[in-house]
Amino acid sequence: MVDRSSLTDGVFVSTPDFNPFNPYLSAWDRWRNSHTHCLWQMTLSQRRNPYAILRMQDTMVQELALASKQLLMVRQAALHQLFEKEHRQYQQELNQMGKAFYVERL
Repeated sequence: MVDRSSLTDGVFVSTPDFNPFNPYLSAWDRWRNSHTHCLWQMTLSQRRNPYAILRMQDTMVQELALASKQLLMVRQAALHQLFEKEHRQYQQELNQMGKAFYVERL
């Protein structure tokens, strides 16, 4: 009778996925597994809460609309200030020349 433990002593039996001589492959496998798990969790949560996603998208659309409206108001105010500044400058130039704008009094 042959002792089987003596036959496998000193012999390395490897699997195709495991390579002890390259630690980067095992790290790569761990990252790939965690990345796959993360993607699976994301899709699971998306399938679980479709209404939450719709609400979030609706909220983003509303925020973008408000941001564009606010940007428009800021640009209008800046343009109004620029017109007032130019008007004052023209008044000063006309005053230096001895002329003035016609202003109707109420």
